[in-house]
Amino acid sequence: MKAIEIISIPVTNQQEAKEFYLKFGFKLIVENPFQNGSNWIQMGLPDGGTSITLVNWFPQLKPGSIAGYVIKCDDLDTTIAELTAKGITVGNADQTPWGRFATVKDPDGNAWSLHGK
Repeated sequence: MKAIEIISIPVTNQQEAKEFYLKFGFKLIVENPFQNGSNWIQMGLPDGGTSITLVNWFPQLKPGSIAGYVIKCDDLDTTIAELTAKGITVGNADQTPWGRFATVKDPDGNAWSLHGK
């Protein structure tokens, strides 16, 4: 094994979620018809690595149920300011023994932790 390639993010409305993630800083890798009226929407951060797919076809994955995924930032305060300027709500930056973190939630409530200095 080499790496985690794709993480499924459960969403209610794929297009609304796609627009949020584009504003959040992800880029669209591919969007194609998939099954039962859904699309395969795969997105990733500009520097590559693990990507996400916005899913609505796994009944066991409930929209808003994702938490604990961490996105590394060079400068947390700058990232918070940039996202806030785009209209994205970011939680307070909390200092922990293992670094500073702030939370961002997508339209369904899936929570991402931003981590940086």
